[in-house]
Amino acid sequence: MNSHLPASLTLSFSGFSQRGGCTDHHADGWGIAFFESEGNKPGKAARYFVDKEGAATSPIAKMLRTYPIKSHNVVAHVRKATVGEVRLENCHPFVRELWGRYWVFAHNGDLKDFHPALHGSFKPVGDTDSELAFCWLLQELNKSHSGVPSVEELTRTLRELVPQIAKSGTFNFLLSNGQALWAHASTKLHYVLRQHPFTEVQLKDEDLSVDLAELNGPDDRLAIVVTEPLTTNENWVAMAPGEFKVFVDGSLVI
Repeated sequence: MNSHLPASLTLSFSGFSQRGGCTDHHADGWGIAFFESEGNKPGKAARYFVDKEGAATSPIAKMLRTYPIKSHNVVAHVRKATVGEVRLENCHPFVRELWGRYWVFAHNGDLKDFHPALHGSFKPVGDTDSELAFCWLLQELNKSHSGVPSVEELTRTLRELVPQIAKSGTFNFLLSNGQALWAHASTKLHYVLRQHPFTEVQLKDEDLSVDLAELNGPDDRLAIVVTEPLTTNENWVAMAPGEFKVFVDGSLVI
């Protein structure tokens, strides 16, 4: 999620977490990271939860389904293990510090014969191809810029780096540093933009309808990006293979 004002992901996470072993087979761990808001501005730090148990049954996920943490940027992931054992250190999203702020990354896919040289301060804790790709991305970003660049500069650099990883396999990912949410589709990603006037939505993974107008005001605006749509009655946009999108303040900017 990327939002203009601090927003709660309780509704979307309720349906999304069911895909971690209930309505889908991604039961090999899960995680979620919320960038803490500083007033009404995106913050540099993230509140971070991971669990090697499936999200549908995890007590931590149960708590978060009813605990409205408000944030500008949220990255969540339910894992189906392909590379790396089912262990806590292999659960997405992964978190690292660069330029005095946290970066959060989640990947859906499988990279073949991807063995980049890591020679900086970013090293994997686990043994997934996903965390390796994240460490390499941050290493190369750090080499390309001396300090925190603008979202536009970061986007230009990422557009050069991402194809170098994507050529090794499926590289659907979400990346955020609290300023923006970057999304890349190799095979499948969808997004929806929500803004005033808000309507009632029907969750796909739970028998639940919610009137978004009761939860949001006229100034609220947010984008939700997922592998598969979370609701059945919204205009989800399918990203094309190779497409790279950037969301800032709840809007699609690139």
